[in-house]
Amino acid sequence: MAGLHSIKTGLLSLLVWVGVSAPAQALQLEVQRLNDNEVVLTLELNESGQWCLHWQHSVAHFLVRDCFIWHQEQLMLSHSHQPDFAAGLDHLPGRGTLLSDGKGGYIIQDINEPLNNNEVVLRVGSNQVDHRIVQQGIITSLSALAAGEPVRIRVQKAPL
Repeated sequence: MAGLHSIKTGLLSLLVWVGVSAPAQALQLEVQRLNDNEVVLTLELNESGQWCLHWQHSVAHFLVRDCFIWHQEQLMLSHSHQPDFAAGLDHLPGRGTLLSDGKGGYIIQDINEPLNNNEVVLRVGSNQVDHRIVQQGIITSLSALAAGEPVRIRVQKAPL
């Protein structure tokens, strides 16, 4: 019995020394109206914390895709797809790598730019602009929830 006790004590010491880690806490995406602080949307995210904001350009009416990741407790703009450099869209030298999408548009990849306060703040466009969150194959229209209103989009750890 003394030998079994020594083995258990040794295993426990090894586990403490190695540092057994608990599973990563789940992430969620939260959209909150700034006018009244009401949370209008909460979505579960996968471990990578990847999600995209899609919208129709208000002047040129084409689809723009801005994609984000959660990396080391930081929300970052990872890449963007723009079919054209219309009003308000462009590539800034030194901010990601500009590539052709093969269809006359542009992909800016490896942007990896941290966002201030770990959040995206935007005025949600009309149903014509149709700002929408896309993640894990789920599309949720922000315009249907808060058109014309300023919102804060942030990633946070889900409550336990």
